[in-house]
Amino acid sequence: MNILAIMSPEGAYYKDEPIRELDLALTNLGFKTIYPRNNADLLKLIENNARICGAIFDWDQHSTELCTEINELNEYLPLYGFINTHSSLDVTVNDMRMVLYFFEYALNAADDIAKRIRQYTDEYIDTITPPLTKALFRYVEEGKYTFCTPGHMAGTAFLKSPVGTLFYDFFGAKTLKADISISVTELGSLLDHTGPHLEAEEYIARTFGAEQSYIVTNGTSTANKIVGMYAAPAGSTVLIDRNCHKSLAHLMMMTNVVPIYLRPNRNAYGILGGIPQREFTRESIEEKVAMTQNATWPVHAVITNSTYDGLLYNTDYIKQTLDVPSIHFDSAWVPYTNFHPIYAGKSGMSGERVAGKVIYETQSTHKLLAAFSQASMIHIKGDYDESTFNEAYMMHTTTSPHYGIVASAETAAAMLRGNPGRRLINRSVERALHFRKEIQRLREETEGWFYDIWQPEEIDEAECWPLNPDQNWHGFANADTDHMYLDPIKVTILTPGMDEQGQLAAEGIPAALVAKFLDERGVVVEKTGPYNLLFLFSIGIDKTKSMSLMRGLTDFKRGYDLNLRVKNMLPDLYAEDPDFYRHMRIQDLAQGIHKLIRKHDLPSLMIRAFDVLPEMVMTPYDMFQHQVRGHIEECEIGDLIGKVAANMILPYPPGVPVVMPGEMITQHSRAVLDFLIMLCSIGERYPGFETDIHGAKLTEDGRYWVKVLKLPAA
Repeated sequence: MNILAIMSPEGAYYKDEPIRELDLALTNLGFKTIYPRNNADLLKLIENNARICGAIFDWDQHSTELCTEINELNEYLPLYGFINTHSSLDVTVNDMRMVLYFFEYALNAADDIAKRIRQYTDEYIDTITPPLTKALFRYVEEGKYTFCTPGHMAGTAFLKSPVGTLFYDFFGAKTLKADISISVTELGSLLDHTGPHLEAEEYIARTFGAEQSYIVTNGTSTANKIVGMYAAPAGSTVLIDRNCHKSLAHLMMMTNVVPIYLRPNRNAYGILGGIPQREFTRESIEEKVAMTQNATWPVHAVITNSTYDGLLYNTDYIKQTLDVPSIHFDSAWVPYTNFHPIYAGKSGMSGERVAGKVIYETQSTHKLLAAFSQASMIHIKGDYDESTFNEAYMMHTTTSPHYGIVASAETAAAMLRGNPGRRLINRSVERALHFRKEIQRLREETEGWFYDIWQPEEIDEAECWPLNPDQNWHGFANADTDHMYLDPIKVTILTPGMDEQGQLAAEGIPAALVAKFLDERGVVVEKTGPYNLLFLFSIGIDKTKSMSLMRGLTDFKRGYDLNLRVKNMLPDLYAEDPDFYRHMRIQDLAQGIHKLIRKHDLPSLMIRAFDVLPEMVMTPYDMFQHQVRGHIEECEIGDLIGKVAANMILPYPPGVPVVMPGEMITQHSRAVLDFLIMLCSIGERYPGFETDIHGAKLTEDGRYWVKVLKLPAA
């Protein structure tokens, strides 16, 4: 971070020469200087190059207007105005809040000015660097000799082995030097929340609008378990979103609670909808408690916000309506909602405290912000027992945390602070909106088929679009007014073959073919449904990546319209079974899978499968106790009716459990099994299209086996 932007003064030798001297002095101190042509050029450079650490300009030419414009981009950036004895400052008290310094034009003063700029640059870096990261950087720079863990000793152990040197060179010296022991006292303790670790969590809480925050180093899967272990004592009843992440199913296997499920909607595309408003009412919960064996009034609720497909709740309604002491919003996919006005009222931490309730929000910092994998956060608003909560925290947190992960979580928070953070999220929203409009434009201009996009017809402004009942585009029956909203950065592309009501066309292009084509060209899809593809326009997406996606989509259309051979269009798929695909063309493959989907009427089958729940014979906890005692056996997935599943069964897509541990598929819930069998049949018929079903083992002969409760011998 050593780039300085210099706006050359115009037409005065007494100004030019001091600037030339300053350029040389700054270069000697390690700075790189660049020269924008005009104000607009300078602003674009600052906006697009985060390494610029200051701007130098002639005060008489540019004055406060330029400073204000720069400040809107980055209020922390040092600004250096050069003046002469006749310059009029006209600086207000408000202007002095900016990081603004003045120097006079003078010969032979460049070295002193450069040293001052070095000092102010160091102060700038110190200001924007969060506390734990700052302490970690300082520790690494000190280069202490340690006689504690980890055993690679700042990377030196790797240098004693040929393969170790490859590892060392790949990751770099500083990455390895920053992998340190919890014995380093000056960095405090993640488990005890002391020193820079405590400062980091306080810094994060202020950034995300929480009263207290915790850094978690094993992802939101662990964060969810920490919250659940504290908030739901053994024997209590918990409301669980049926579209929950599998970590919450694992929580229920670990702790002896009685689950009551809140059942979300789902549309024909298989897109995960939200839980209807009625499900949150006291009357609805009373009915569920009465129908569930051993259930009492719930002490805790878990809501997935947003859904995998980018649907956000009006969280204020849930907080006010849901009559439970604590509510946990699993917000793994939306750690950015506190930093753009379109997300107001749609996150767990939005708004003030709710009397008599504790609100938790867990976020996967690594998923859509700039942090290492496994970096996650827990945010809390409300009164809770910090000591007991920390016991639950320590149950799931290693005593040897990776400091790089911790620092990356804190840095992700730092990146979102102030004007630079708001601009970062705004750019993400703008890029997604631009991409959506480009798909719309190409669809209107292209002859023949083209992709559609799951969104309202009019998307002129950046906003979260409501899924209101008077609209058809979303495909959700009986939607509630002002309850669910589509996040614009979660972009769902639709392929031909089905409309929003689930009506299948005579011909279609299953989305899995497009996903495989894109993957072979280096573009990875986040989630693939029958006729939809999900792409995440996070802050790391730039124009290059979005245009690569656009090119991949249009290249598939071109190849499909030419009806190329599978061998040429999808070589990796062809390699899986050359005999089967030897003479097949892409249109034959697409229509073959489409006909199979039509035969099973997948849209209605999927809706029926998620419209009914299997019977809960025992809780997930009780089932797991049987499993660890060995009271299980295996059966083919087609023989599941009447048997109690030992593990959750989770097909991907859609990525949520259809059967929980301890549940039994009966004739009443037969649609669940029919849906699973249909997914299996595609892979049986077309090699390379096998469905990934968590909780089921796929054998070499193409059969799926699942674990079930072993029945006593007759």
